Amino acid sequence: MSYTLKTLPQSQVELTITVTPNEYEDEMKKGAVRLSQKIKIKGFRPGKAPYDIIKKEAGEMAIMQEAIEYIVRHSYHSAVVAEKLPIIGQPEIKLEKFAPGNDIIYSAVVALLPKVEVADIGKITITKEVKKIEEKDVDETLEALRGMQATEVIKTGKSTSDDKVVLDMDMFLDKVPVEGGQAKDYQVYLSEQHYIPGFNEKIVGIEKGEEREFTLDFPKTHYQKNLAGKTVTFKVTAKDVFERKLPEINDDFAKKVGQQSLSELRGLIQKNRQTEEENRAEQKAEIELLEKMIENSKFEEIPEVLITSEKQKMFYELKGDLEKHNVTLEKYLEDLKKTEKQLLEEFTEQSTKRAKAALLSRQIAINENLTVEDKELDDELKKIREMYKDNPQAQENLKKTEVIETIATTIQNRKVMDWMKKKVFTKE
Repeated sequence: MSYTLKTLPQSQVELTITVTPNEYEDEMKKGAVRLSQKIKIKGFRPGKAPYDIIKKEAGEMAIMQEAIEYIVRHSYHSAVVAEKLPIIGQPEIKLEKFAPGNDIIYSAVVALLPKVEVADIGKITITKEVKKIEEKDVDETLEALRGMQATEVIKTGKSTSDDKVVLDMDMFLDKVPVEGGQAKDYQVYLSEQHYIPGFNEKIVGIEKGEEREFTLDFPKTHYQKNLAGKTVTFKVTAKDVFERKLPEINDDFAKKVGQQSLSELRGLIQKNRQTEEENRAEQKAEIELLEKMIENSKFEEIPEVLITSEKQKMFYELKGDLEKHNVTLEKYLEDLKKTEKQLLEEFTEQSTKRAKAALLSRQIAINENLTVEDKELDDELKKIREMYKDNPQAQENLKKTEVIETIATTIQNRKVMDWMKKKVFTKE
């Protein structure tokens, strides 16, 4: 076997490979056996006819067509190993010469992992800001807990800003009913912020049996893109109004929620809220650190196969988020007036960024010898199996090679992030 190697744009190479008849003779014999198992040859059981008989009955070209996939696969693999190519994805094969008794010549275009010149992390500066939880923040959480302990009693008369109202609701966009915009027995707590700004203010003062019609502007960031930034008409009918009686915040209240005293409860809230803020600041710092490392590192041109892979991941993540809100992908695309192809195209910038993040993490792991030990992987798999012990499908998935590799990569990425944070946040 001989080959030539040509460098192409976008981190790709083209191998032109030649395989001689002597080199593919064994694969032809194996191909003949497989072919004889598929066709009937008089006087022989399937797979038992001699090569010459199969050649005479089926034709040598038929044997070659049966063998060509294996010939290409093995010769391509040999060339990749010989050149030590860091390939990704499957090659694009093009047969150029293909006839029994002659050299087989084909080209294979394949993407390579692009080289990454990692930024000097010593020059990266990140400021981690953690909000300090104050008494007013504790008071805010106490009020939320108080609301959860409230008792509700049906009342007559107009609702106040402290009440709960049960509504039947219909939504309209340009006088057309919004699909999924109808709700029966919709509960609105007037003392809590509604996800549509101004909604509660339109309801305050309503009483049982009363009908109201009003319009509101949906937030531009609303997950239903057909409503985001639009003016929507609401028609509501109050079915019941409940007065919410809130408990007094004292030691007895603290005991009801599992603490010995109000002082102890306030201390626990302060501690938990502070931990949340520290975690939030940590996550923000990690994102900023990764973005700065990507910005200051140098990447060869990113292969399309990597970008496409990230687009697909983003697509399935979006689909999962929509399903949580009971919105189908078809409906989402219909509302956007876009095709799936157009949506994927919009993911290009973010998917490129995600591909760079993966490449950067991989290169840092190589440079700093950050490996995943077998025990680390086994321990992680055990944790996940325990989490999904009642899910047979998840248990089966955890046996798949690609799933195990993904988990190993996640562990490695975590090690890389820990290494970067140690370098940045422990500077003198």
